Amino acid sequence: MKDRFTLDVVDALDPEFDRLAKLARSEDFRFMDTLIDRWRDGSNRFDQPGEAYFAVRRDGRLIAAGGLNRDPYCQEPGTGRVRHVYVEPDVRRSGAGRLLVEAIVDRARDAFKIVRLRTQTQRGALFYEALGFVRCDDPTATHRLAL
Repeated sequence: MKDRFTLDVVDALDPEFDRLAKLARSEDFRFMDTLIDRWRDGSNRFDQPGEAYFAVRRDGRLIAAGGLNRDPYCQEPGTGRVRHVYVEPDVRRSGAGRLLVEAIVDRARDAFKIVRLRTQTQRGALFYEALGFVRCDDPTATHRLAL
């Protein structure tokens, strides 16, 4: 049976984001902690024009999250950034990550000409490349996608 997911734009972080951050930390990823810290202090809530943060749930449980910001590392107008994407290890390869990133890219098409990202793993690189991103040689990004 195919997994059924719901995808929503996040306007507040519920306690399940702390659980997701703990899982990410167990894999030595700290970016979910950064997301939570910056959301709570108000410095980044993905609420600027063109931005959004998404949650993927299965049976009401948060299993993946990620968002789109204006790229803070690039001065080129029209550049967005895929940020803080994390998928629970137990649901990887289920389609949840693809659903999430496709939603991010769809949102980006309305506001940006290019989206960039930085991934820390080869597995992540292959995932993004399967979705059309190409490697780039930049100290602040590993991949980009022209829209």
